[in-house]
Order: sequence, then C-alpha cells, then structure tokens
Amino acid sequence: MTLELGNRSELTRSYTVQDMKDFALLAGEDTSVPESVPGPLIGGLFSYLLGVKLPGRGTNYLKQSLEFLAPAPVGEPLTASVTITRLRPEKHLVDLETVCQTSDGTRVCEGRALVYVEDVGKD
Repeated sequence: MTLELGNRSELTRSYTVQDMKDFALLAGEDTSVPESVPGPLIGGLFSYLLGVKLPGRGTNYLKQSLEFLAPAPVGEPLTASVTITRLRPEKHLVDLETVCQTSDGTRVCEGRALVYVEDVGKD
C-alpha cells in the first residue's frame, strides 16, 4: 500500500469491568474498578493501529504526544483513529494525528505520533 496524506485507519473497542480488573492486576494495583479507562489503554489502541493497520507491519514508533480531554467511560465504545498528516520519504518519517472519541463524538484524547517506516512512498 502506498502511504498518502489523509490516509486514515480506525478501531472501535469497549473496555469492560473485567478488563479494568485485569489491567489493575497487571499494573500491581488493587482490583478496584476505575470509572474511566486509564490513559495507557487508550494509548494502546493507537499503538495497535500504527503497528498493524497504518502504516502497519515494520513501523517503528518514535514519538507520541497525547492530551486527555475527557474521561473515557468503562463499557462505552471508543473509536481510536490515526490519520497521516505529513510524509517525509527522504527521512522515512510519517507524522499522524491521533484521536479517540466516544460514540457521541466526545473527544477523550487527541495527539500526534511520529513513526519510522522504511518504505515510505513505495508501492
């Protein structure tokens, strides 16, 4: 696939109460369930999209900035998306906008990602 400005990929996922308990155990915390999805789980959606969907396999994650704007309710569908905003083929770099929102369109997180892709601009 040729990478182009404006290419976009998205993923919708709901985190359950059990997911929150499992995350707390993995983090070494108690199993009390938070009312909102922790930031690292939202960031993980972007990691998945960048490494598997766009740009995809072989992507090296260089930098990520995230701003959390609103709580992400447990049990509610969240849609994470990445959109290519800049291509720098001479340096093998791709800049992307990252957004996560609830089903009613409330942005819970937005930011930027910079990734290294060996074959930027190749078919």
